[in-house]
Amino acid sequence: MAGWSVITFYKFVTLSELPALQARLLDHCATHGIKGTILLATEGINGTLAGSPEAIEVTIEYLRSVSQFADLEFKRSQTEVMPFQRLKVRIKPEIVTLGRPEADPSQRVGIYVEPQDWNALILDPEVLVIDTRNQYEVTIGSFQGAVNPGTDSFRQFPEYVQQHLDPNQHKKIAMFCTGGIRCEKASAFLLTQGFQEVYHLKGGILKYLETVPAESSLWQGECFVFDERVAVQQGLEPGTYEMCLSCGRPISEADKASPAYEAGISCPYCVENLTPEKRRRQLARQQLRETQR
Repeated sequence: MAGWSVITFYKFVTLSELPALQARLLDHCATHGIKGTILLATEGINGTLAGSPEAIEVTIEYLRSVSQFADLEFKRSQTEVMPFQRLKVRIKPEIVTLGRPEADPSQRVGIYVEPQDWNALILDPEVLVIDTRNQYEVTIGSFQGAVNPGTDSFRQFPEYVQQHLDPNQHKKIAMFCTGGIRCEKASAFLLTQGFQEVYHLKGGILKYLETVPAESSLWQGECFVFDERVAVQQGLEPGTYEMCLSCGRPISEADKASPAYEAGISCPYCVENLTPEKRRRQLARQQLRETQR
């Protein structure tokens, strides 16, 4: 096998009968050897799946056969190693957790910007560019000139907006995130707060890295992804980061050279929270991983 195909997708659309849909998706994916995660909520679907190229094509056709997902868009990439260990299809209150029900992208959303038009927008000095991802994601890569809100979870974004942004001062705001889902919901939230001109990158960073040539790219660094690839680069090529198996943070070769790093136990970002009890648990898990190799 040449490798595995990976697809990411989401759509804000009103869904009902979620348990029945969950069962159908579980059955299809299990039948075709698909692994990964799908989240379902009354507000829509959000997923990342991996499988053989043939199985992924069949799964794309299957998803689009569901009337609500007929126009579902997919971002594709390839990897030599299966990035997921199991399949999960879960029902959640939200497909991306903001905790503000008034932010409903199916009713009102900002202006989509195609990847090929993104550079011109963010180079406009009148536009405030905001990275809506979490702090640990921003640290390994972002667009030049983008503001880092310094959040540890997307739930904190509304607080950042209320403390740092003003509709009367910030007339044009452009936002981006990994795959487009967070900045789409963030744009819906900003519109409820009185902001008038709100843009967001269609398809997110992943679509930008896939479609914009390296020589034209304004992206700097790597993009964190929520699977065992950890990070990707221009053209969605595999990145250079690994993941701390204790806290889930992306770690570089420099981080691994730190005295705070111990494989499977701790890294510079979580060593301060490493209690003796947690160390014992992590050590047992690391020993189990070693025996399973």
